[in-house]
Amino acid sequence: MALLTDPAAWLAFVTLVALEVVLGIDNIVFIAILADKLPVARRERVRRIGLLLALVMRLALLAVLAWLVGLTAPLFFRFSGRDLVLIVGGLFLIYKSTREIHDLMAGGETHRAATVRAATAAILAQIVLVDMVFSLDSIITAVGMVDDLRIMAAAVVVSVALMMVFAGPLARFISARPTLKMLALAFLLMIGLVLVADGLGVHVPKGYVYFAMAFSVLVEMLNLRARAKRQ
Repeated sequence: MALLTDPAAWLAFVTLVALEVVLGIDNIVFIAILADKLPVARRERVRRIGLLLALVMRLALLAVLAWLVGLTAPLFFRFSGRDLVLIVGGLFLIYKSTREIHDLMAGGETHRAATVRAATAAILAQIVLVDMVFSLDSIITAVGMVDDLRIMAAAVVVSVALMMVFAGPLARFISARPTLKMLALAFLLMIGLVLVADGLGVHVPKGYVYFAMAFSVLVEMLNLRARAKRQ
């Protein structure tokens, strides 16, 4: 009860929720891009499973907080466990984004009926991998901001719930507009580069990346509106 009546705790909670939602945007976009390769009937289910996996991953990392903090200590030469995870995850994002951009440029089919089940399993496996990378980055950031485990856990649950609410509309919006889908893939490619750079010790503030992409999305929205008026 003392925590519920503490204004400082509520301020930390609201700040952390906002930060977790912002840091989760790239997670949502990645899940939306992958789910778009499946038939429409399966997309919503896969998106929800992907975000539930993200929630489980974040709560699991909070449960092993002492081990998680230890990941920041040098492990291999000057690289820590966190650095290695970020480098591997960033390289995977770069590879996956580049491949998706190539497929989009080639005009390939998003799915085949005969391989839907295998595709679903493969997509969920990729979502688990990326969830782990984004969850690690997200929770380590939370640890640096808040000391109380209860506040961190509550903020993670609320932020993922908000992500679930907006994931569907955002995914449908991107899927219906090929130019926005290309922009989203470029965003993931940039995030992959930032993760690799961070793992190599070159810290790039994500605020710069998010601002650049928000500006690009704003310009694209103006283009979409201008095209709609011309038509």
